[in-house]
Amino acid sequence: MTKLRVCGRLRKLWLSVLLTVWSTISPAHSQLVSGTMEVHWNEGSEDCVKNPQPPIQVHQYNAQTFILRESLCATYEAPFIYLLIGKTKALVIDTGAVADAKAMPLAQTVISLLPNGGSRLPLMVAHTHGHLDHRSGDDQFGALPDVEVVPTDLESVKTRFGIADWPSGIGHIDLGDRVIDVIPTPGHYSSHVAYYDRETGLFFSGDFFLPGRLLIEDTDADLASARRVAKFVERLPITYVLGGHIELDESGKTFFGTRYHPNERPLQLTRQDLLELPGIVEGFNGFYAKRGVYLLMNQNRILILLGVGAVILLVVIILTMRSLWRRLRSR
Repeated sequence: MTKLRVCGRLRKLWLSVLLTVWSTISPAHSQLVSGTMEVHWNEGSEDCVKNPQPPIQVHQYNAQTFILRESLCATYEAPFIYLLIGKTKALVIDTGAVADAKAMPLAQTVISLLPNGGSRLPLMVAHTHGHLDHRSGDDQFGALPDVEVVPTDLESVKTRFGIADWPSGIGHIDLGDRVIDVIPTPGHYSSHVAYYDRETGLFFSGDFFLPGRLLIEDTDADLASARRVAKFVERLPITYVLGGHIELDESGKTFFGTRYHPNERPLQLTRQDLLELPGIVEGFNGFYAKRGVYLLMNQNRILILLGVGAVILLVVIILTMRSLWRRLRSR
């Protein structure tokens, strides 16, 4: 009888532990706050002078989550910016490609979307990475009260988000009953991070993964990041994967350097797309490759290769002209 009682108590204790663990994981993953991606993004214009566009388009995903996009007429990059509002703090992810507040009133727009016009809610401005098309609007926020702008250098990112074990660790941002996970994703940029919102299941991937060109500076780091992210999301519900740009139309054609995006494909990618990313990056030759609708490129190497090619071509032209000149003189 004593042994049976002990076994019974052990079973109850084990069951209690399992229920405790499940209760800490399950609610955050099974009761996501819903939202909508029913939006038609402004496609820009073939002539922005004759047909100017509003500088910013705002889409309300839900009451506490906003997606902003800078106009194609203001910048062909047309980057996306995200605003997540918690009970004690709000978070802006990226600040776009345009610094001029008159041409691009980003900070003014963000503050207007905050409760009470932002007068009582501190704001953190963070970034997916440090390229200029994702941080040019920082100065618009710098002079505002109760605003923290997180620098994009690696040490600042590691320190502010508490990621001592870079890039294997996970950082966290607590907005007040809304926790955002910060996942290191170097490869496109040395201090690139992605963000996972436990409340909505949204995964903000920046330029690490988007519908268009996947620009890779460090192939090994990028592949490791893809594998790490795939492992991270295995146990998580992902509502949508939201990147930094849209560079594809519905047929898979790539937009680049144009201010007009007709028939643009949706911004959102899926959890399955994210899980397939390691297979997309594997085998990348370090210069250029096409994987389905994605173009993988190392811009620096391509530019160096083009530069070398241009120099060789110039030398050939000079030698050819010199040879022709000598022949003409000999005649």
